[in-house]
Amino acid sequence: MKSVQQEVDERSNLTSNNKFELLLFRLGGDETGERSELFGINVFKIREIVAMPEITAVAGSMPHVLGVVNLRGQIIQVLDLPAIAGVKPKTGLNIMLVTEFARTTQGFAVESVEDIVRLDWNQVMSAERTAGSGMVTSIARLPGENGEPGPLAQVLDVETILRNMNPESGPEINEQTVGAKIQIKPGSVVLAADDSLVARALIEQGLEAMGLPFIMAKSGKEAWDQLNSIANTAEAEGKTVHDKVALVLTDLEMPEMDGFTLTRNIKKSARFAGMPVVIHSSLSGTTNEEHVRNVQADAYVAKFSAEDLAGTIRRLLRQ
Repeated sequence: MKSVQQEVDERSNLTSNNKFELLLFRLGGDETGERSELFGINVFKIREIVAMPEITAVAGSMPHVLGVVNLRGQIIQVLDLPAIAGVKPKTGLNIMLVTEFARTTQGFAVESVEDIVRLDWNQVMSAERTAGSGMVTSIARLPGENGEPGPLAQVLDVETILRNMNPESGPEINEQTVGAKIQIKPGSVVLAADDSLVARALIEQGLEAMGLPFIMAKSGKEAWDQLNSIANTAEAEGKTVHDKVALVLTDLEMPEMDGFTLTRNIKKSARFAGMPVVIHSSLSGTTNEEHVRNVQADAYVAKFSAEDLAGTIRRLLRQ
């Protein structure tokens, strides 16, 4: 039988077709350890899964920071994910998930790893209207047996978790970092899509500093519907969509429709021929960069550097 780690290694090569794979794990439950809920993280964010190594406590650490570990010569900060989520592990912190995204590596302590499931993004619903701190970005509806609905899994927004842990470490976004204002056709906008509350706030700050008007969507499907609606309006006015949308900026991981599918839809449609698309994601690595090329995106920018994003937009708009 394959180990969970082997599954991660093999399936991380999955080519996106509005599908993704979710690593399921448990953190614990209430004070007695009961009501243990399922949580998930996109497999693409998992570098490896290891039994909990010896942790060195660091003086003056932030709350919920367990300390650091030496993982084959790399010093990695380890976060107590059950404590962050407000639950109590019944059997202890047994597993460390090593995640890699947004140019950083960190470890998350969890109670247990359950499985990897392959899902369509349309099986994932936004969690923004549910109660909570924003650390859950979406809710995945897992398949059940005999066609019956399965359990729900909470998909964690790692960006929000890390930002909440250290709010002072956010990127500096101002006119000095992004450079001169970027001019686009009067009446046109940048259409941006991201399901993370923290990411949307950073993108909005960045675009405002660049002097770019924008429309913000919370999923790839919402952005696709918005883009078609704008195109309909433009055609009714005797214009083209390019008169109203200068560029599309999209995340990869989004409920209902991911950024790969959104980009592929735009690039395959004669209606949007020549529309620049920038993929802006915390997912990194050569596999994801190859996928970006396969869907014919015009550029890939790793989150979050306002300077890199401004430079890319300026280059694509030839400014």
